[in-house]
Amino acid sequence: MPIYEYHCGECDAEFEKYLRSMFAKETITCPTCGSEHVVKALSLFGTASGGSTGPAPASSCGPVG
Repeated sequence: MPIYEYHCGECDAEFEKYLRSMFAKETITCPTCGSEHVVKALSLFGTASGGSTGPAPASSCGPVG
């Protein structure tokens, strides 16, 4: 089941919603105020940071030349 993050345009609440399918045609409402003026938010889980805290890229691990 995919998990989507949403942002309410009425009360600025952020919440997650579990959907049975990514193609589900459900009406999403804000659990705080009940508004249907919600948009999918950018999920920080799926984005990369600009920092270099992870391992080095694979291209720099092999011999050069």
